[in-house]
Amino acid sequence: MYPEHARRVPAERSVTAYHPTPLPPAVVQPAPVVPVQPGTVPAVASIVLPDGRTVTGYAIDHPQPAPVVAKPAVSRTAVNVALGGVGFLAVCGGLLLLTSFIAALTAFVTQLIILAAVVFGGWIAVQVLGAGGHRGGTTVNIRRAVFKRNHFHG
Repeated sequence: MYPEHARRVPAERSVTAYHPTPLPPAVVQPAPVVPVQPGTVPAVASIVLPDGRTVTGYAIDHPQPAPVVAKPAVSRTAVNVALGGVGFLAVCGGLLLLTSFIAALTAFVTQLIILAAVVFGGWIAVQVLGAGGHRGGTTVNIRRAVFKRNHFHG
């Protein structure tokens, strides 16, 4: 990293020592004692231990925990999930009805087209094949024609 011909002198480190400074002696005065009378005199309780000794002292009222707020039987998240599922099922049911309606409509239109083709085809068949005699048009009488030497003599 450094060229070989350059010389580096190691840097000198200065050492600084810190010494604590003692505080001047302070005059400590005790806080005045103020007698405090309790509002009510607590009840004195005595307990007899199993070995026969009696212990007497003030009864301590244990702090009662704050009443727990009643939680609903079902969490809001569960209600929201259930409502979402009901909505999804309703949408799926509606889509199922819609698709079945479209399928039924398609089948109906297909049947109408087939019926029209059958009726129209029958009408054309009756017109072409025509049952009965001619009711108009050109009448052609066919008679015996004579061909002599490839000439028609009629």
